[in-house]
Formats: sequence, C-alpha cells, structure tokens
Amino acid sequence: MIKPRDDKDFQACGLFGVMDRSGRRFNGKMVVEAMKNMRVRGNGLGGGFAVYGLYPEYKDYYCLHVMIQDWNEDAKREVDKFLDANFDIVHDEEIPTNEDANVVNPPLFWRYFVYPQKKGDDKRLSDDDYVIKKVMYINTKIKDAYVISSGKNMGVFKGVGFPEDIAEFFMIEKYKGYIWTAHSRFPTNTPGWWGGAHPFCILDWTVVHNGEISSYGTNKRYLEMFGYYCTLQTDTEVMAYAFDLLMRRQRLPIEIVAKILAPPMWDIIDHMDEKRKKLYTTLRMVYAPLLINGPWTVIVAHHGEMFGLTDRIRLRPITAGEKGDLLFLSSEESAIRAVCPNLDRVWTPHGGEPVIGRLKEKALKKVVE
Repeated sequence: MIKPRDDKDFQACGLFGVMDRSGRRFNGKMVVEAMKNMRVRGNGLGGGFAVYGLYPEYKDYYCLHVMIQDWNEDAKREVDKFLDANFDIVHDEEIPTNEDANVVNPPLFWRYFVYPQKKGDDKRLSDDDYVIKKVMYINTKIKDAYVISSGKNMGVFKGVGFPEDIAEFFMIEKYKGYIWTAHSRFPTNTPGWWGGAHPFCILDWTVVHNGEISSYGTNKRYLEMFGYYCTLQTDTEVMAYAFDLLMRRQRLPIEIVAKILAPPMWDIIDHMDEKRKKLYTTLRMVYAPLLINGPWTVIVAHHGEMFGLTDRIRLRPITAGEKGDLLFLSSEESAIRAVCPNLDRVWTPHGGEPVIGRLKEKALKKVVE
C-alpha cells in the first residue's frame, strides 16, 4: 500500500536574535555561526539579517535600502527622481556586495540616507508616517523597485540563499550593531525570491517569522485601511505592519499587543476575574481582524527592544537564553549554545507570552539622542 506523502516540513525556518542590553555594538560573526548551526531548517530559498546601531554617522536620517529587480535602469532612475522630489538626500551609494558569493542573479541594492521634505497636505503627517507613505508608493507604483528597509540607524540585508551565503554576499561580518536578528527560510506556500526573504521591515520595525498565517487575507485587508499595502508575496509582511500600527501609531506595549495577536481562548477568558475578562474581551472585539491564526513564531526588533512571541498554543518552537547583558532568542537551543555554551539561564516561554529584552536606561538614552 502506498502511503500519502506530505511534502511540507511544518517545523522549518530558522530564527535567531541577539541583543546586548548595554548597547555595545558587535559584528555579525556570532549571528552567522548560529545560523549555520540551523542550516537544516532552510532550503536555500531565503536568508537575511537585520542590524541595529548600524549607521551611527547618519543616525538622524532615514536609511532606505532599495532593491531593483533585474538591475532595471528605468526603475532606478524613477526611484532617484521620486526620492529627490520628496526628500533631502544627504548621501546615497550602492550597497557593497561580494561578487564571488554563492548567490544567483542578485538584484541591484542601493541605500539612500534621507530627510523628509513635506509639502502641501503631507505637512500634517509625522515624519514616520510620511516615510511610510512614500515607501508604499515605491513598492506599489514603481515596477521592479522595492524598499526593503526604511528605519534610522539600522538596516536589512536579505536575499535568496542560505544565511551564510547572504552574509558572504553582503559582507555582514563588517557591520556592527547592538541588536541582530536573522532568518533561514523554508517557504511552503509563497515563492522564494529576493524581496520575499526575511526580515520584513517598516521604519525600524523588523520581523523574522517561522510558520504560516492562515488569517493573512483578513489581516491584510484590515491593515490596508491604515495605509499599509502588502507587495512582497508572503504572509509575514502583515506582521511588520501590525507591530508598527499597534506599537508605534497606537502606542500599545508589547504586553498588550501579544494579547491582540495571540489572545487567550474564549473559554479561558470566561474563567478570568471580571477586570481581566473585560480587558481581554474588549481586545478580542476591537482588534478581531488582527488576530493571527495559524502556527507561528516571530522575533521582532526595533530600537531599544527585541522580543519573541509564539502563537497561543505554541505550535512553533522558540528558546530564550541569557548571558550577562546578552539576550538570545532562537528556534533551537543548540544554535544559542553554539555561540555561547555557558549560559546563565535558558528557558522556553509559554504560548502567547512575549520574551522581552530592552536596553538599559543609560544605553537607551545614548541610542535615541
């Protein structure tokens, strides 16, 4: 008898994040080594890195990493013209890459350090919302051009290949930051292409994700009402926009956001005390379209903070570890111990409960000034 075959690997994709809560910047070597330890979790169709504290000499300017598919010269000229009309460009350059790296048909990558020049009705927008509006324009209106990173003093580097291939291509070990997140992709329902690799970014919010978001359609339509448009052909994109909406624009803490994206079941809410029952019922009713269904784990970062979160019944693994000021988050404990064997503490968080790392007060002040 021939047994039915299921080609999906439901435990794939490798996630890793490390933060120095003292604000100390370090290069990407440790992160690359951790990802090598989880090579079997990917299939070579996507890898990437996010780095915070990356551009201290331009820390007051938004840095746009723009990907130009097929080295489309018309797209590059249109991007240049659009940015020149809407921003002061203080510096721009091709992102350095290693031509000998083991990648196939890479796009052109260019970075622009810019300051908003708001005109007309756009003057009512905050700088952040103005940047989002212009990023969405490029991603939806300029063929073959995609902004893959748009925050200050940080950047995303990603593409098609294993993480170590992408690290070699972008020469990641030359960069330094106080937070690093990384991803090894094993796509199941979406294509493996350069723009669809993780991390996903809007402003300084980045997300790496393992799993599948079965509520993608509902989540996507809800976010479109707030001016976020998904163009990168993968479900994870909604996560980045959801965190920006809830935490930056609506100023909700991650402790509350976790209960919106991964809320307790109704039967659990029914047995809570009246105060908590009212809170969780309100969150579920007001933010019903942002409930993230399906098996998933994310590591999310923005300046000053990194956290990990799983779906409410923990269908995807995540492990946390600490060593002094270092906080680690990973799909596997083995990846953490590969780069830090003698941990002070290691644990597995409960489903729907965030593991949160924040910069110490003095370090945070230094980063945001």
